[in-house]
Amino acid sequence: MSEAQSVTDAETPRPASELTAFQQNILAILSEEPMYGLAVKRELESYYGSEVNHGRLYPNLDDLVADGFVEKSELDKRTNQYELTEAGHDAVLGQLEWALDRFVTDEERADEVRALLDE
Repeated sequence: MSEAQSVTDAETPRPASELTAFQQNILAILSEEPMYGLAVKRELESYYGSEVNHGRLYPNLDDLVADGFVEKSELDKRTNQYELTEAGHDAVLGQLEWALDRFVTDEERADEVRALLDE
């Protein structure tokens, strides 16, 4: 790959449609509130029912930061906080819309979604 290609690729963030399910889950967690990495890890472990390795979590958080979906800030010398950006918010909303467009095929399914939202 040429240097020019590399620079161009680095300046063009990945579209939300190319995010992995793991990355989409991180965005969904961060849509609640800004969190530090270990809090995100605990939420993921609760969802998956198994340990999430640091070597999996932090590179994915870094990728989401590089792609502009998450903003990283320093809470203290050892702890970073991660917050959803507007692009991250749009990615979560877009994924929900895409899934709902496929799931809600009739009024019964629409009622199921409404019941979930009312809980």
